[in-house]
Amino acid sequence: MKKLMALLLVLVLALGAVGCSQGTQSSEPSEPSQPAVEEKGIDIGIVLPTQNEERWTQDKERFEAAAKEKGYNIEILFSEGDSAVEATNLDTLVSKGAKIIIITAHDSGAAESAVQRAIDAGVKVIAYDRIVDVEGVSFYVTFDSIVVGQEQGQFLIDNATGKDNELYLFSGGTWEGNAPLFFRGAWEVLQPKIADGTFKVMNIPAHTQFIDKPILTTEEALVMMKQADTDWSPEATATLAANHATTYPPTGTKAFFLAPNDFTSRAINDAFTAAGVTDVIITGQDADILSVARVQEGTQSMTVLKDVRTLVANAFDIASLLLEGKDLPEATHFYGDSNVPAVPTSVVVVTPENVNKEIVESGYYTQAEIDAAK
Repeated sequence: MKKLMALLLVLVLALGAVGCSQGTQSSEPSEPSQPAVEEKGIDIGIVLPTQNEERWTQDKERFEAAAKEKGYNIEILFSEGDSAVEATNLDTLVSKGAKIIIITAHDSGAAESAVQRAIDAGVKVIAYDRIVDVEGVSFYVTFDSIVVGQEQGQFLIDNATGKDNELYLFSGGTWEGNAPLFFRGAWEVLQPKIADGTFKVMNIPAHTQFIDKPILTTEEALVMMKQADTDWSPEATATLAANHATTYPPTGTKAFFLAPNDFTSRAINDAFTAAGVTDVIITGQDADILSVARVQEGTQSMTVLKDVRTLVANAFDIASLLLEGKDLPEATHFYGDSNVPAVPTSVVVVTPENVNKEIVESGYYTQAEIDAAK
């Protein structure tokens, strides 16, 4: 009974407190409600093709450093080599309110629909290092891929003497827009030296169709490229190179190799070294840290440094102009059927003679980073 009476007392007191609060007004002014903190939107969304290649993780780090320096709010998404993921990434950045999207397409053709949706939604799109051939793309920030190929081809020529130097040609993935440009650039300078017998092409039978034609269309380049397509994959390259070393065996201990980039260069080099070639003259591209170490050691002949720091800075310069509504720089080049404007960034050929100057002294990598990567 005592417990019941206590509960009734508590109930009465509570009801009285409620009535009191409803019948009186507080003399104290109420605290104004605090507005919700508005989260800053995305200034620049960035879509990169894969995390499985050092080149693109390197770009991510450079973008993050540049964004911090300039005070941009960015979001970086990787497409993981999947066009469907890439399309979702673009749509996601649009839905989050990105004002600018910088995209390196995994597959340029497959990316066009999603890029068009972004443009239709009012987003400014910058193609980065790979063209997306869509009218309305604001700018193409790139290295000149034809020039990269020309530099690779010229390096091979500069290191050849006499006749019948055995030459193996390999290409990047035929599905990717830059690969034919690299190949066409290299072929343009190599063709005269193939035609005059300085080089003997060992592994692409289709080259005889074009032996008198230095300037190729993309379609013509693809005829040859399909016979030596690395698919931009280290694993596929290793298998391809081993097959070619058997199917088209070298006759001596020295051979020349057009490798489209650094990880393909390392795989091709290893396969043909295992096949008995002790003097490998081979190209590369991207200044991957493992290949920089090989260039220092003299086990990779060269790489083409496409300084990502410069390319990222150029991309952010274009993005800044777009964000501020200012005029873009006058284009010196136009790409694709849509004539996407561009001002290509210069490249540097790195060899054992200048690797320390161009890579270490410039701060691209420290010597400690190179040594740790070996």
